[in-house]
Amino acid sequence: MRAAIAGVLLAACLAAGSTPAADPKPADGWTDLMRPDVWKKFDPGWITTDAVRLDPEKMTRLKAEKKANGPVWVNGEKGRLPDLVTREGFGDCEVHVEFLIAQRSNSGIKFHAVYEVQILDTFGKKDLSGDSMGGIYPRAEDKPKYHHIDKGIAPRVNAARPAGEWQTLDVVWKSPRFDAKGEKVANAAVVRAVLNGEVIHENQELKTPTGSNWNKKETPTGPFMLQADHGPVAFRNVRIRPAAKK
Repeated sequence: MRAAIAGVLLAACLAAGSTPAADPKPADGWTDLMRPDVWKKFDPGWITTDAVRLDPEKMTRLKAEKKANGPVWVNGEKGRLPDLVTREGFGDCEVHVEFLIAQRSNSGIKFHAVYEVQILDTFGKKDLSGDSMGGIYPRAEDKPKYHHIDKGIAPRVNAARPAGEWQTLDVVWKSPRFDAKGEKVANAAVVRAVLNGEVIHENQELKTPTGSNWNKKETPTGPFMLQADHGPVAFRNVRIRPAAKK
């Protein structure tokens, strides 16, 4: 009798052990980007934690205690790590990003790694541009010194929250279109962008990439990027999924 029970328990254990790992792309299509393996280069300097806040002694920094496999990622103690760029390329897609920045901090999300929606501490600012929180970043040139050559595309409203608070950005992205010869026939577009529950862009075309990437060749797909080298920023619940092509 004991042998029979042991056999049943062993079979159950073997069956449990053979269960496949959770699918990183569940039925709803979302890919969880809070996994080091989805990025081309994941710097070990990232801090994983379960809580983050402004450093009370220096509000331009973030303070977080390390915790293994914490759901929050912080870009190091100084806020300057290499950008995160996905291994996978994406065309039309939706992204959900939750972030927290220090005072005067600067980050961003980039589609195809060249079209940027700005993340910047501009809470309360009235004169908005593409260099404001949620703006489509201006075109720029690197020489003789980095400078903007236009104002980019300002968000409809300033929906930014104060530094030190969690914020949410949802974007539906449409990639540029090309004909059979590879010639561009339609611009890329932010179909819809919602920052902290407020619509900041809708059906907004981008004639070129942004920043100093503006004269780079455009492509139908490309990697997704989180900017991590311009100041302290924390991320959580970052995910992406293909959008229905129209």
